[in-house]
Amino acid sequence: MTILSARTTRGREKTAINAMRNQVKTSNLDIKALFHPDDLQGYIFIEGKEQDIKDLVNDSRNARGVLDKKVDVDQIEKYLDEEQEEIKIEEGDTVEVISGPFKGEQAKIERVDDTNREVTIELIDAAVPIPTTVDIDTVRRKANQ
Repeated sequence: MTILSARTTRGREKTAINAMRNQVKTSNLDIKALFHPDDLQGYIFIEGKEQDIKDLVNDSRNARGVLDKKVDVDQIEKYLDEEQEEIKIEEGDTVEVISGPFKGEQAKIERVDDTNREVTIELIDAAVPIPTTVDIDTVRRKANQ
């Protein structure tokens, strides 16, 4: 596999990538990845067979040609981030409170308010369980769930 860069119209990188993705889905082109870094306008990077990359760019409306120089992964590594997997907290989950006055306590999620990023919890070890609303970032889902 080869990584090549292609020039695009500035500000149209996402449009070009979306059009190319659709074209890859409907054709037999051997393209593995398409991306553009936010801080490098006017360029996208494409991984795949060299001829397929050139065919893809030639058929794309917002692409302005392929740069013939191959790109090493080391050159674009600074633009690559490891994708963070979002951990979803749901009603009934057991969590640990990691900050605030209940830090270190175990609690059960009673309600999740995604809009305000808040959860209502009931402390498990409390003598009288009283629902308390806290910020969603102050609880951590237990690992065994």
